[in-house]
Amino acid sequence: MQHPGTAQIRARRAAFRQLHAAGCFAIPNPWNVGSARWLEGLGFAALATTSSGLAWSRGRPDGEMPLAQVLAHLREMVAATGLPVNADFEHGFAQDAEGVARNVRQAIATGVAGLSIEDSTGDPAAPLLPLDEAVARMRAARAAIDASGEDVMLVGRAENFFVGRPDLDDAIGRLRAYADAGADCLYAPGIATREQIAAVVAAVAPRPVNVLVGTAGALTMQDLAALGVRRVSVGGALARAAWGGFDRAARLLATQGRFDGFDGALPGKELNQFFGA
Repeated sequence: MQHPGTAQIRARRAAFRQLHAAGCFAIPNPWNVGSARWLEGLGFAALATTSSGLAWSRGRPDGEMPLAQVLAHLREMVAATGLPVNADFEHGFAQDAEGVARNVRQAIATGVAGLSIEDSTGDPAAPLLPLDEAVARMRAARAAIDASGEDVMLVGRAENFFVGRPDLDDAIGRLRAYADAGADCLYAPGIATREQIAAVVAAVAPRPVNVLVGTAGALTMQDLAALGVRRVSVGGALARAAWGGFDRAARLLATQGRFDGFDGALPGKELNQFFGA
């Protein structure tokens, strides 16, 4: 795979920003080159990486991939398709704002069209960064993007609902602060009800909101668009769906000596034709 040139990267970044200007689009999360290319073939307009999907594919839990491997993965994903790629950049892989800025500069160099920064700590006793620290890190990421001269979108994430602190008011306060610090798009993974989603959309308007849908549920893309959501990601859900099919087939073989789990598998001929095209 050849990495795209500067003009191609800038065109993707411009297209990515335009996607956020109106309407609602799905931004699915592949975890490797094959899944990225398959999603492009299905007609999606943009892709986003998934820290969990990547980690599981390497036999690690989410959150334990080193920066160097994540940067290599971002370059690989940018080269895999012609679509804009948003980076799940976790907590910026640094403890302080200066480190976040340094690492964001490296992420920009991979060719991504956007990147997200979380406010989680990884400490169950204190899972969220103090707001002033989280804001300083967001400002550092914004400054690094601005200094690069590249039109990379910055996504601010409030992790309240993901880390066992489901306080909607606090999440909204954090998202507003991240918007003030320069985030282009806001994201509170874990909000799920119409009321929660509508409250977040209204609170940070006119900035676009990303909603994560990781489980089967009642809300559709049409429903989310009607609530004012601009983009919908799925996190590790596609990877988990693949792992689910793999586990069911392998478990039947291991426990019952049966091959029923292969029912519904894509034909090898179809896969070869697609990847050979």
